[in-house]
Amino acid sequence: MTGLSSHPQKNSVRLQLRQNQSLAGMTAAQWSELEPLLAIADYRKGDPLVRQGDEEMEQFFVLEGMVKRVVSNPQGREMILRFAAETEMDTSYAAWRLRTPVPYSIVAVTAKVRTAEMPLPAWADFLERHPEIKQRFEYEVMRLMSEVMAHTITLHLLDAPGRLLRFQRKHPELAGRIPKKELAAYLNLTPETLSRLKQKLG
Repeated sequence: MTGLSSHPQKNSVRLQLRQNQSLAGMTAAQWSELEPLLAIADYRKGDPLVRQGDEEMEQFFVLEGMVKRVVSNPQGREMILRFAAETEMDTSYAAWRLRTPVPYSIVAVTAKVRTAEMPLPAWADFLERHPEIKQRFEYEVMRLMSEVMAHTITLHLLDAPGRLLRFQRKHPELAGRIPKKELAAYLNLTPETLSRLKQKLG
């Protein structure tokens, strides 16, 4: 993990950061305040960025690759809640505000993942100093929670073709990038069923 200001690719990283939806509209002064707080980290496929049950929490802005939010039970059964790719973020902000452990893991999905990240308390302090950014960010957190809830309901109410079609409609930018095994798990299907459905639906 390297501080942004001392990262060897800091100029390209700065460009990637400015494309992040959660940071849109920030002023030059706000960027100057935020950048020294950020560290750049690289992960490989399967690496956890955060583990379910952790009490130390980070704010992540995805610069390259894709991550998944996943919950597991003591028997090892997993459920994927959402994916996040470039220009998106992931967070455990709600858990931090509620003073509870992180209720899910965040795990690298692609061969390489690069993030800009910072401890959540530092991010929360930054937000307190900039109410307009805080308002946009908290709206995004609520939107993501709503998205996860809608996905969970979908698993119970829609049949297999309906789940795949909904995903393709809602996330066309991700449909061709997620490994088949991961997408099948997200849709609560076997990889074989997913392959058959893709062939049938075209």
